[in-house]
Order: sequence, then structure tokens, then C-alpha cells
Amino acid sequence: MAPPPPLHTSINYFMILLLASTPTTSTTVCHDTCGSIQVKYPFGTGPGCGSPLFNPYITCTLNQLILKTHKTAYPITSISYPTSTLILAPPYMSTCTTMQTSPNFGLDLTSPFQITSSTFILLFCQPFIIKNSPICDTSFDYLCASIYSCPAVLSLGMPLFPPTNTCCVYSPANLDGEGELNLRGNDCGGYSSVVSLGDNPTDPTHWVYGVALKYSHSAFDNFVTPKCTSCESSGGVCGFAAPGNGFACVCEGGFNTSLDCSSNDQNQDYLWESISPPPMSTIRNVWSSILTGIILSLV
Repeated sequence: MAPPPPLHTSINYFMILLLASTPTTSTTVCHDTCGSIQVKYPFGTGPGCGSPLFNPYITCTLNQLILKTHKTAYPITSISYPTSTLILAPPYMSTCTTMQTSPNFGLDLTSPFQITSSTFILLFCQPFIIKNSPICDTSFDYLCASIYSCPAVLSLGMPLFPPTNTCCVYSPANLDGEGELNLRGNDCGGYSSVVSLGDNPTDPTHWVYGVALKYSHSAFDNFVTPKCTSCESSGGVCGFAAPGNGFACVCEGGFNTSLDCSSNDQNQDYLWESISPPPMSTIRNVWSSILTGIILSLV
């Protein structure tokens, strides 16, 4: 019989096993709110939260839920989960209160978001460019006259009550091949976007400004939804974990499960993602296995 390995060799071997099998700690934590917005699947507040399809685009920064695109980051002001719609407030969008020149609005063409029920009003345009433009809907010219009644037009370098032939109502709006609302290509200086005209369509002080986006679920999300409903009902937050971005229910206490937070299944995998330590029972089981292995290796 070969002699047993030295004690220090056995200890080193089992320490390697311990490091390979012990769940790792992380500062990533999923939340069910961001500021005043309730965050539910498929959205998440950070890495590993929500759906892997939406995670690259949606995050929570300084208590503000934002949509990240190739152009910039747009604050999200509201989400309607029953209608799969969210509202953006682009930082350079003009309103009756504040008008300014704007960069192009843009979305990633590969993202699960599309513009819906938003009336874009292009401002400070060259009249000869938009006069016969096929994108301008002349039946909504009254919206141009309404928003041009706002004193904020002075910020665009225009006089009060400027001519409406420098304005174009673009509805429904389409993005170009780069996923952008091409203001410069239409020789316009800025834009406004309205999701609701309120009770008085000619009073821009009561319009609801923003860009409405529709989002679509993938087959993966449709498969996960029943699990996610159970997870959220048990007080968890839906997310995903490596390898393979499989479903994970993020629970209080610093662990994820593949089921929900009310499960007592001791065989489920724990993926620690907070600074909370693992349960003492788990630590005892790990060290018990290590000591048993060391003793057996010396026999």
C-alpha cells in the first residue's frame, strides 16, 4: 500500500476543493424599486437582475431607472406592465416650459423596444426643407401653432409666435437605418414628443411629454414568467445566473434559488450575491466534508 500523502498536501488539496465549491460573495443586489418606479420582470436594477434580454439596456443609477442606447441614456418616468409600455423623458427634448436644440433621438435596432403612440413635433426647421416633406402630417398643424405659443421658443432663437412652416408633426415616427430620428437630415434644430394631449389638445401646458416605447418578450421570457410570478409572490426578485443565464429568484438573506423564496429545498444551488454570510449549517457541512476527507486520506 502506498504511503498516505503528507498532511499539508491533503489540507492544500481540500482547501482547493473548498474554494471551488464555496459560493462566492458579490455586492450585486436586485431591488424591486428604483426611485418611485416599481421594477418587475423583465426589467432589473443591475447585473444579474431581470431578463438577460433586457439587462443590457435597463439599469438603476442614483435611484433613476434608465434606458441605455448607442446615443445616450434616457430616464424612464413610468412603466405599464399590463400594456408592456414605458415612457422616456429624453434630457434634450423640448416642452412648453423648456426648449433647446437637440441631438438625434435614437434606439438600438437590436433592442426589444419600439416607438409607439408618440407624436413627434420637429421644431426650428428650414421651411423649404419640410414644405413638401412626406414625413410631415399637415392635419396636425394646429399642434405646431399650439407649441409655438409657448414663450420658451425664444430659447431656440425664434421670435414669439413664429411661423408654423418651421415646424413638422411627424406621427407615426420612424427611425432611420441607424435607429435614429434624424433631425439634422430634416434640417431641424430640436424636437418635442407628446404621449397625451390631455383634455385640451391646443393647450401645450397640459400635454404629457415623453416618448412611449413598446417592449416585446422573447420565448425565454414567456417560459420564465410562471416561475417569476411565483418568485415575486414569495418576496423575491427575478433574475438570472451563470452559467447559461438560467432563471434565478433573488431572495432576502443573500441567496438565489432556482425556485422561489418560500422553498425549503436544501438541494438547490445558492449563489451568494450580498455581503450577508452563508448559513452556519452550510459552513458546518462544508468543513465536515473537508475534515472527513483529510482523515480518510491519512488512513
